[in-house]
Amino acid sequence: MKFHHSHSEKRNGFLLLEVVLALGIFAIACTGLAVAFHRMAESASLAQTELRITRILDSALTEQLSLPTLEEGTTQVPIKDSDIELDIIIEPIEDLENQDGEFLQEMFHIKIIANWFENGAWQSRSAETWRYNLMYQP
Repeated sequence: MKFHHSHSEKRNGFLLLEVVLALGIFAIACTGLAVAFHRMAESASLAQTELRITRILDSALTEQLSLPTLEEGTTQVPIKDSDIELDIIIEPIEDLENQDGEFLQEMFHIKIIANWFENGAWQSRSAETWRYNLMYQP
C-alpha cells in the first residue's frame, strides 16, 4: 500500500513548525524583557531609598549644627512614619590645634547613623561633621 502525500500537506507541516518556533522566540524575548524591567524597577527602588536616607541624614546633621549648644553623648531618635532610627553621637575632639598652635576648645565630632531593616537584613548609613561650639555663641 502506497500513500501519496501532496506537496501542500508537507508545506502545512512546515508552516506549523515555523509558527511554533516563532512563538518560542517571542516567548524568550518577552521573558528577557520582563526580567530587564524587573531589574530596572529594583534599581529605581534602591535609588529612591538611598535618596531618602541621604535626605534624612542631611536634615539631621543640619539640625545638630543649628543647635545653640551641644552636649556630648549618644541619642537614639526614631523617624516618624518610617522604620528608620537615627543614632546621634556627639563627642568632644581633644588635642586639636589651629595653625598658630593653640588648642581649640569646644570642638565636637558629630556622627549620625541611620539604621533600618530592609531585604531581610539591617542596613546602615552614616554622615559626620565637626563643629566648633564657640562659633555659635552670642
